[in-house]
Amino acid sequence: MKAAVLYEVNKPLVIEDVSLPKPGPREVLIRTAVAGLCHSDLHFMEGLYPHPLPAVLGHESAGIVEQVGSDVTYVKPGDHVVTCLSVFCGTCDNCTTGRTVLCTDTTVKMLPGVSDRMQWSKPEKLHQFLNLSSFAEQMLVHENAIVKIRREMPLDLAALIGCGVITGYGAVVNTAKVTAGETVAVIGCGGVGMAAINGAQIAGAGRIIAIDTNPAKLQLATKLGATDIINPADGDVVKQVRDLTNGGVHHSFEVLGRKETAEQAFAMLASGGTATIVGMIPFGQKIELHGFDFLRERRIQGSSMGSNHFRVDMPRLVDFYLRGRLHLEDWISAKLKLSEINEGFASMKAGKTLRSVIVFDS
Repeated sequence: MKAAVLYEVNKPLVIEDVSLPKPGPREVLIRTAVAGLCHSDLHFMEGLYPHPLPAVLGHESAGIVEQVGSDVTYVKPGDHVVTCLSVFCGTCDNCTTGRTVLCTDTTVKMLPGVSDRMQWSKPEKLHQFLNLSSFAEQMLVHENAIVKIRREMPLDLAALIGCGVITGYGAVVNTAKVTAGETVAVIGCGGVGMAAINGAQIAGAGRIIAIDTNPAKLQLATKLGATDIINPADGDVVKQVRDLTNGGVHHSFEVLGRKETAEQAFAMLASGGTATIVGMIPFGQKIELHGFDFLRERRIQGSSMGSNHFRVDMPRLVDFYLRGRLHLEDWISAKLKLSEINEGFASMKAGKTLRSVIVFDS
């Protein structure tokens, strides 16, 4: 198969020939149909987060099951699936108390020996990325890294659910538990931010404030549920939010992964409000908050992959799309071939796209 390999940080991905073995016990071989380009991939490509190299990147994907290994009972060849990096074991303390997204069992997180079994012409060991490695024509994954979906769901849109949608929607619905009538601010209107805005609308938020410097993204945010838009170029973001809401919001969501915007998310809260940090703040970077604000019961929390229970959440998101409540068609800015992947990431970094996807049959 063809796969996009990262050899060094801040270097282009290289398309290489790679082979995968037949699936072993509890493993599933998937023919990748679509893989989304996510800012999380870019963080690793730029060295903001460490990962052993060389590696096949990619983690937002959908495809069709080709083969299953022994002991696999969940899927069969021909099933349509969405992948998720939140692979779970089902038996550790976090899994059995309902927090499968925080599974601690490393035997399902990375398939034992998978790096040794990936074959290519280079002497280096090739590493799997985030349990998936979806910038490749095939994926070999644990059966607990996938969810079956309805065949009428278009796979290009289903791929978005595997990371961007579940992360933004889940942060609103699962992590923050936004309730009807509450006020929400979302800082950053990329793919994950749009999912948070759409999720807040589905949850019944009374006021949804979209914050971004890109006028086109702000305009799309209004279509997805935003009731108000704010451009930081127009002045102090925190002041603008406080003026709109007479004192601050119940919930803020930081989706950019930056120190200053994480601090703004906390500062724009009303008393008793909660800031949820969704973006990947660069490894080792710290944020600063005013200690006095905690006396008014303001809170700040993280969200990992939308605190998902993905085998429950993702089929629901598919249903939301098919019923017209989740607006995914507007998210895809470009459909690319695998050979165009570096151009796709360049456009992402320049802020030209909302979501680009690799379509493997193109």
